[in-house]
Amino acid sequence: MLLAAVWVFLLRGTLHSLYIPDRSDFLRVFSTSNFGPVVFVPAAILALAFLLVFGLAGGWILAGRMLTPLNLITDATRRAASGSLSHRIELAGRQDEFRELADAFDGMLARLEAHVAEQQRFAANASHELRTPLSITKTLLDVARNDPSRERSELDERLRVVNARAIDLTEALLLLSRTDQRSFTRDDVDLSLIAEEATETLLPLAEKSGVVIETFGDVTPTIGSHALLLQLTTNLLHNAIVHNLPEHGTVRISTTAAHEAAVLTIENTGDTLDPHAVSTLTEPFQRGTERIRGDHVGVGLGLAIAKSITQAHDGTLSLTPRADGGLRVTVRLPATPRRVS
Repeated sequence: MLLAAVWVFLLRGTLHSLYIPDRSDFLRVFSTSNFGPVVFVPAAILALAFLLVFGLAGGWILAGRMLTPLNLITDATRRAASGSLSHRIELAGRQDEFRELADAFDGMLARLEAHVAEQQRFAANASHELRTPLSITKTLLDVARNDPSRERSELDERLRVVNARAIDLTEALLLLSRTDQRSFTRDDVDLSLIAEEATETLLPLAEKSGVVIETFGDVTPTIGSHALLLQLTTNLLHNAIVHNLPEHGTVRISTTAAHEAAVLTIENTGDTLDPHAVSTLTEPFQRGTERIRGDHVGVGLGLAIAKSITQAHDGTLSLTPRADGGLRVTVRLPATPRRVS
């Protein structure tokens, strides 16, 4: 366009069909007989303005087409980081560098998903297979305990405790594997009612341990499995009771309906916790303190199951140590969508 403007306004009217200008021809720019600068300068400005707009629009479109594959790969990476390994990019188009990167990423996600599924199947199968012999062992111990012709011994009681603990561990592993598979029905539930139900269940344990439970909150609707969310709340409340002060401990449980989220908060009094140690509490078989009340030792999977249930409901679970001792656990779940009447 610039060359055309030069030819139209400066070189038009020359006698040669193929004209090669020299330095003397630059004086034609100021010649009034050949349109002169009064006409040429505005035309050149218009040509430059058009080229600038055209270049910006063309560059924006070209950059958008070039960055679209990267945006798709970034979105898949974020989904994988949140725990969803079933998503695939499946980038269409010609076989270029972006296509190779997307195909390689899809292959990596497929291998990770297969590996995780294999681990889940192993945990589920192992837990299922262990239930039968453990149940048989429990039955034999009960029979031996109730046999009047046989004297009771300390060994029998220890075997019963060990067997009960093994059964709890097996059931916890089985629940953990089922939760990871997200094979449950979602219904409308109210977190405040679930919190009250869990509180009523664990109130005898709290009274026995000298812990006061304070419950408050409004109606907090969400979508999920009532049984799993009750298990989640029970696990968190149980941990808050058994990991508490030796005397005059307190547990506060509240539910609130925040912006597009249903929030469950459980905090307790207790020992001062290290933030680094708190960040590992949701890992299997991790405990924050060695002091646990009575026979409620647990199997070390309570918070791991709670985290798995939260993730299965597309929520988040965060642990925060309290400044004056104890722990604050916050569960954020998607709120029930508002229905337009």
